[in-house]
Amino acid sequence: MPFAHFKVPAGTITAEDKQKIVERTTDLYAEIYGERARPTTVVLVDEVTDGGWGVGGNVLTAAMLNGDT
Repeated sequence: MPFAHFKVPAGTITAEDKQKIVERTTDLYAEIYGERARPTTVVLVDEVTDGGWGVGGNVLTAAMLNGDT
């Protein structure tokens, strides 16, 4: 069963964006593994709370990602 797990900053993508992620990821797995993979492909989109992740030892916030700080 193909599985993809996306983590995105909370509140930065729409429901439509999430739908695109699910559809396109499923399409990609089906392209790679064949159509037999489509019905069992699992795509998880997690929204991480603001300040709930970091890169290079620094906590990131939505304001930082948007260039507001």
